[in-house]
Amino acid sequence: MDTIKFKAFIECVNRGSVTAAAQELSYTPSAVSQLISSLEKELGVKLLNRSQKGVTMTPEGRELAPAIRACLASEDEVFQLASDLCGVTTGTLTIAAYPSAAITWLPSIIRRFKNDYPGIKINILESIRSEIFDQLDNYEADMAIFAYSEPMPYEWIPLTDVEVIAAVYEDHPLAAEDSFPIAEAENYDFILGSWGQEKEILDILKKHDVHPAIKYTTYDTPVTVGMVKMGLGISMVNALSAEPWEGGYSKLPLEPREFITFGIALQDRDRLSMAAEKFLSYAIDEFKDESAQ
Repeated sequence: MDTIKFKAFIECVNRGSVTAAAQELSYTPSAVSQLISSLEKELGVKLLNRSQKGVTMTPEGRELAPAIRACLASEDEVFQLASDLCGVTTGTLTIAAYPSAAITWLPSIIRRFKNDYPGIKINILESIRSEIFDQLDNYEADMAIFAYSEPMPYEWIPLTDVEVIAAVYEDHPLAAEDSFPIAEAENYDFILGSWGQEKEILDILKKHDVHPAIKYTTYDTPVTVGMVKMGLGISMVNALSAEPWEGGYSKLPLEPREFITFGIALQDRDRLSMAAEKFLSYAIDEFKDESAQ
């Protein structure tokens, strides 16, 4: 089976549109539609629902998508290995990451990597934990950079520890203190990220048997900080995620202090493409360089 049909299907899924998929593949929309129809005929199942709003996967399409992505990943690995043997590395690398890691660490790593391997296209997926698990399971991402928490069903490479801090509004009674007692979280409205499923923060609260009133949930730190600034509540975030957002609120270390470990998760390191393996070494070296300073 010609893998261009697989590619057409995956691009339609990724972009939600036959037209957008056609632009990415340098095909006409009609040609992409024909490829999808041909694939559906060969497989004997309908893969996509089409409407004026775009395309969505059928239940059968969702079942088959991970296997199709795995097939394309294997094809990419063959071509990347061949090009590497010839001394010219090409291909595509997709990295899922917490937004905090994507904005602070990845640009530096990518700059170093691209200086040596300019032919590799890099896609970054800014994601929360549940999305990252799906992206790894469905072969949408080659690797993921996020914080460790049990359960961890993937190969894990630790990189560095990041402190967890309290974010409190400027006129909060504890805003001028040197630290924020974790137990105090029970006394104020609490804002929790990752749509209320921020596992690392929940683990810390559970560890200290603290049960705050979670009044608001957000996706990521910028919205959390904005709500804290308005005095809507307090929050706990990793210091890395709060780094770009200064002024209008106080950032306090917790008492007792708490840290989370950031690292890289992989489905199977033995099956990494050459591009992914090389990028992994650059990421690890980035933090070795930091620890040596």
